[in-house]
Amino acid sequence: MDLILWRHAEAEDTFPDHDRALTALGQHQARRVAQWLTSSLKTPYRVIASPAVRTQSTASALTADFETDPLVGVGASPAQILKAAHWPEATTTVIVVGHQPTLGQTAALLLSGRKDNWSVRKGAIWWLSHRDRHGVGQVVLRAVLNPEFI
Repeated sequence: MDLILWRHAEAEDTFPDHDRALTALGQHQARRVAQWLTSSLKTPYRVIASPAVRTQSTASALTADFETDPLVGVGASPAQILKAAHWPEATTTVIVVGHQPTLGQTAALLLSGRKDNWSVRKGAIWWLSHRDRHGVGQVVLRAVLNPEFI
């Protein structure tokens, strides 16, 4: 299984938090990452986004066919992210469009076995894979990509 953790792109600093829209830079970041994902992903894939406006806008840069799931919303836990993604049992690539600090904590948990506060930049993706090697499950970091490097 492949799991892509995609932090929402840059958003306005307004209230209420749930209604924050992407800035012009954020819209550009989302489009650039979406273009890279489109050229890199095998189909089919599943996209799950937080209900927040900024994550919905980020996800829609990739596809209009995404799911909205409060399990990946603001304040979610790594366990909720993994449950929503069906980690590690899913048979297709799952892209979770969400928030900090949860995405960084999820990456830390999968890669180190501890829930730590790792930083995921706005608009960035962390692409992880689960594989079985000689009967032992392993997590492989395939890519970390920030929008400014695309």
